[in-house]
Amino acid sequence: MRLKTSLLQEPKHKELVSCVGWTTADELYSCSEDHQILKWNLLTSETSLVVKLPEEMYPIDLHWFPKTVGGKKQNQTEIFVLTSTDGKFHLTSKIGRIEKSVEAHKGAVLAGRWNYDGTALITAGEDGQIKIWSKSGMLRSTLASQGSPVYSVAWGPDSDRILYTSGRQLVIKPLQPSAKVIQWKAHDGVVLKVDWNSVNDVILSGGEDCKYKWSYALEKPNTGSVFSLAWSADGTQLAGACGNGHVIFAHVVEQHWEWKNFVITLTKRRTMQVRNVMNDAVDALEFRDRVIKTSLAYGHLVVATSLQCYVYNSRNWNTPLIFDLKEGTVSLILQAEKHFLLVDGAGLYIFSYEGRLISSPKFPGMRADILNAQGVSVSNDTIAIRDKSDEKVILLFDGLTGKALGDGKPLTHKLEVVEIALDQCGPSTERKIALIDKNRDLYLTSVRHLGREPKICKIGSMVHSMAWNDAANILCGIQDNQFTVWYYPSAVFTDKELLPKTLYIKDGSEFSHAPHILSYVGTKVTLRQGDGSLVYSCVPPYPALLHEYSTSARWEDALRLCRFAKDQSLWACLAGMAMANRELTTAEMAYAAIGELPRVQYINFIKEQPSKESSLAHMLMFSGQVQEAEATLLQAGLIYQAIRVSIDLFNWERALELAVKHKTHVDTVLAYRGKFLQTFGRKETNKRFLQYAEGVEVDWEKIQAKIEMELSKEREKAANASLRNSVASRR
Repeated sequence: MRLKTSLLQEPKHKELVSCVGWTTADELYSCSEDHQILKWNLLTSETSLVVKLPEEMYPIDLHWFPKTVGGKKQNQTEIFVLTSTDGKFHLTSKIGRIEKSVEAHKGAVLAGRWNYDGTALITAGEDGQIKIWSKSGMLRSTLASQGSPVYSVAWGPDSDRILYTSGRQLVIKPLQPSAKVIQWKAHDGVVLKVDWNSVNDVILSGGEDCKYKWSYALEKPNTGSVFSLAWSADGTQLAGACGNGHVIFAHVVEQHWEWKNFVITLTKRRTMQVRNVMNDAVDALEFRDRVIKTSLAYGHLVVATSLQCYVYNSRNWNTPLIFDLKEGTVSLILQAEKHFLLVDGAGLYIFSYEGRLISSPKFPGMRADILNAQGVSVSNDTIAIRDKSDEKVILLFDGLTGKALGDGKPLTHKLEVVEIALDQCGPSTERKIALIDKNRDLYLTSVRHLGREPKICKIGSMVHSMAWNDAANILCGIQDNQFTVWYYPSAVFTDKELLPKTLYIKDGSEFSHAPHILSYVGTKVTLRQGDGSLVYSCVPPYPALLHEYSTSARWEDALRLCRFAKDQSLWACLAGMAMANRELTTAEMAYAAIGELPRVQYINFIKEQPSKESSLAHMLMFSGQVQEAEATLLQAGLIYQAIRVSIDLFNWERALELAVKHKTHVDTVLAYRGKFLQTFGRKETNKRFLQYAEGVEVDWEKIQAKIEMELSKEREKAANASLRNSVASRR
């Protein structure tokens, strides 16, 4: 990716250009010390004079009133704030008429910025003061006062904090008086410019020490100093205010997108090149308007221009499906196998690859303009969105209807969530979501939990980035200083002690500092390093094949694959998959292969159970789902088995409670309790047990006979059920 710059032969301004600001994606206003405000139309390449300012007025900064507030367009006349050297700011209309001038500071007003909902304006001055004003220009408060000039100021993404310069320092000051102020040394020289990205929460600063981080390209046009930079709303164009009277424009070209054997390059604003690396075939894609956003995955290329959306199938690059867009500011495209999510300034939309609008989820306080790929995830059946107003909350929607899942209750984590990702494969009832919280811990939970409290299980720590595989539910992540792959993350729900054995870990020293995972397709993981370069890492192909065999119940093939690969992590994955699918014979062999003999013995015990209900209950016990196991047994009328579950877990209170409630096996509970206490040489102190011990006789022979009789009844019932099923199948 690089910026292609353009510059007129002769400057339109006669003096230094102090500030620039975009009204739309193709229209720009510029202010100069020649007292002129010019309008630049990039579609027609025309420049026109908006207004000639008074001779005593020298502009410094301008900022347009936000066009959308909470996803809704503003109806009022478009205005901008213009700050000047005479200590005033001026509320100015689009035609250049000054609606109001306000005495704001002693000395020059160096910066002025509207907040994101247009309810407040902040100004910073040469006098070291920062003031907050109402939309109409009434002073609300003086937020800070210091001895040195404040050269630049920016609002936080939620408009609840202010970022400003203070000499070599940067300061974040919350609007709440009692909240903590954050301050740090940012540069070795005076900090002159600062901005705060509302989408990814990144702060950018520039100072007199001339320090910068990496560059994609370097050009040295004849512009003099650049006093102000402004990106267009769609993020594809840049304008700069130059010291010699020029306004320099630049647009993004040579972006690359890769998927399997296709590489797509944006060669010009309206042209793309598709290269198939298998046969070196090249296709050229032409668009009517400027390309704004692009995504390539699942065999489809989705391109959003300023007016339309183009959907290409990788099998045919000649005939795209085209539909019109309501807004020309698409900020995010996310793809799933069956459809894609498109986000613009007004909302979120799910489209099929045939161009049909499927759903458009909405929620209170929705701000589509600040949604990013870390806070939104989409699969074939589900949409997950991190709630910006409370970052502990994840909102879940049905992808096909756009309605909130289940009872509408969102998923709530104990800490703020920084990244979410839905898995892409399998049925909707088994959909999982992975999330990274503020502590950089990685958790996994089910999306559809049928009214029960969701079980959120931790599967990793110090995780900085993650991605699901496109064809199997395998998760990869950057964990501390290593690259980790969770071959079967759902093992945490079946047997959490199995999870560490299903990991593939690779030393991360080949990556630079803080790499970010872009995609995980097939066996290839694409990462972007801290310096902007792309690197790739490969994952063994066997786990994805094992997932395929498990999904289609090809257990013999799965066993053969594990024997061939001779990999302990594959055997561990197979053990978890087989238990999750209640395939006990395969699970027994897999556990034996990794030396888990106690689990092999327990699986044999499950096999020996007299009925399906008992077997199911003990499989649930195996996975740690005690309450579900007990409920299964009680529902089947197997009271002794349910009581025995609590006895085996030494949950004596619950065992006695069940026995008393169902008026059976009170003597059994007392007998096992007495045996337990005798083993440890202790006496009974529990009042309830002492109370029932007085009126109940404990006779081991009677207890054993009663147990055997119940087990015989269970076997007989199971045999009769099996016979009925056999007869029914013959008919």
